[in-house]
Amino acid sequence: MSAYTPKNILITGAAGFIASHVANRLIRNHPDYKIVVLDKLDYCSNLKNLLPSQSSPNFKFVKGDIGSADLVNYLLITESIDTIMHFAAQTHVDNSFGNSFEFTKNNIYGTHVLLEACKVTGQIRRFIHVSTDEVYGETDEDAVVGNHEASQLLPTNPYSATKAGAEMLVMAYGRSYGLPVITTRGNNVYGPNQFPEKLIPKFILLAMSGKPLPIHGDGSNVRSYLYCEDVAEAFEVILHKGEVGHVYNIGTKKERRVIDVARDICKLFSVDPEKSIKFVENRPFNDQRYFLDDQKLKNLGWSERTTWEEGLKKTMDWYISNPDWWGDVAGALLPHPRMLMMPGGIERHFDGADNSNSGQSPFSNGKTQMVVHVSKGSTSPQKESLKFLIYGRTGWIGGLLGQLCEKRGIPYGYGRGRLEDRSSLLADIQNIRPTHIFNAAGITGRPNVDWCESHKTETIRTNVAGTLTLADVCKEHGLLMMNFATGCIFEYDAAHPEGSGIGFKEEDKPNFSGSFYSKTKAMVEELLKEYDNVCTLRVRMPISSDLNNPRNFITKISRYSKVVNIPNSMTVLDELLPISIEMAKRNLRGIWNFTNPGVVSHNEILEMYKNYMDPNFKWVNFTLEEQAKVIVAPRSNNEIDASKLKREFPDLLPIKESLIKYVFEPNKKTGYSA
Repeated sequence: MSAYTPKNILITGAAGFIASHVANRLIRNHPDYKIVVLDKLDYCSNLKNLLPSQSSPNFKFVKGDIGSADLVNYLLITESIDTIMHFAAQTHVDNSFGNSFEFTKNNIYGTHVLLEACKVTGQIRRFIHVSTDEVYGETDEDAVVGNHEASQLLPTNPYSATKAGAEMLVMAYGRSYGLPVITTRGNNVYGPNQFPEKLIPKFILLAMSGKPLPIHGDGSNVRSYLYCEDVAEAFEVILHKGEVGHVYNIGTKKERRVIDVARDICKLFSVDPEKSIKFVENRPFNDQRYFLDDQKLKNLGWSERTTWEEGLKKTMDWYISNPDWWGDVAGALLPHPRMLMMPGGIERHFDGADNSNSGQSPFSNGKTQMVVHVSKGSTSPQKESLKFLIYGRTGWIGGLLGQLCEKRGIPYGYGRGRLEDRSSLLADIQNIRPTHIFNAAGITGRPNVDWCESHKTETIRTNVAGTLTLADVCKEHGLLMMNFATGCIFEYDAAHPEGSGIGFKEEDKPNFSGSFYSKTKAMVEELLKEYDNVCTLRVRMPISSDLNNPRNFITKISRYSKVVNIPNSMTVLDELLPISIEMAKRNLRGIWNFTNPGVVSHNEILEMYKNYMDPNFKWVNFTLEEQAKVIVAPRSNNEIDASKLKREFPDLLPIKESLIKYVFEPNKKTGYSA
């Protein structure tokens, strides 16, 4: 069979890990090939991965989504593409368990768009589809022969299922329309430039910072690892020598248990594995082993060149030399990362001579039109990796969120649209182009929840219809919505009696309907369960260090002539609002009781106020029955269980300790000492 020689190659996803190594290699080794890179710059893509190619005359970068049929057709025609190497995909298994629809959209629909464009234009001479060894499913532990290219596909997780589905489309277009397709299925790849949600770069970055290495399950799962340059060479061989209609495994027979990978990295960093390795909860399903028969590729002349020890050392050295390559990756370094797949992705910036303040990409050399927008006064990749759109500018929490973003250098903007007006929300997203949306808007009543009893339609319009509209718009655009809700949807009952320490959990059904405000909040919370892009934060009786703010719970009760005395869960905003930003970084979802652990009573707070602020302060209590005579709607009193939040953020302080640290000590006007 004669060797294939391409002219104009389109490589999808080439700002990502493997494809960037392939693109750089082809540009370096074949200056007569024109390489066009198409990448939407998702969270795991980085333009810096293509720096070796930026000055090459045969290189062009285009920012765009393979799901855009118009763009794909335009590129194929205007660039006279004859070869496609299709790498673009969502690939992280952990993400697929929580955001499987994005995997279907990217991995199956995106592939389908490419195939249809190939069929319509009729000019493609090679379509190389990049798949994964995971489509074969789990290999028997005692198997001595690996899966060969004709083995049955038995995917076991949403990620591998979408890759298998994409393969079926590729095969169908090959048979039905005669497209010249080739499919590859590869083992795990490691090396420089890899986003650290994957095992090896994650362990290296954690070891660099002296943090424990989290092992899913018992670490006995077996994987095969290939160094990135060896894999790039394999694709170069398949491009030129691969046979149309065939599948090629890209693998190695050198297998390693995950626990052994961790120990090898500990050895490189001279740390004790017994102290540095931490075992964590396993994935919902974690295949024990993937094992490939790679003889077919070897018959084309390819072989693995880099030893495990050599490749691991090269990788470690690279991350030590480039610790900030990916900016803020705190969310990726968690035991179970939940990175959000963002349409349009993150445009990361370049250090050094890229002149990033000009707003120009280093690729603006006349051959490409990629422009990177930079916020004024900020050139840090860490700061640019997030951008928040906040609703509730005139509200207390919304205002504090903006102040926090200012202090942390996080780009943000306030929404101008009304929540119930879908078109204005779409305009806000188009103008701000956020990575996350914070919803701190809503009606609590003017001056309190009693107002809602006589303004029910207005309350429904904002608290229910508006919140649902925003959640739906966010869902449509692949955006995570951090939604500030309330814990005032419960009241003490027989199963959760006052003073018992038994709090309501996230999964408990609301049992308080005494106020119309609480009814609307309970209603919308239940409906929001249908949106997997929402993180609901149940705030209770919010408190801050600003004791002059009339919305502060302490300020309120210190000005009342009489107060009830009931223990309640409460939220110290000075401690918990920064946590909400961290939750956004981690892309946490679902319902969270967003309070400090434990309860505190009105009298206990006022006693602290007296000790720290005013030794002469006095107050008078009255009963719930007496309170009912001066209010329109009953008030919620409860304890909600914050143990889920505490597990995610172990340093979270109990309510009384948090009050002292964040509220009373900073405002102290007496000589009191706890």
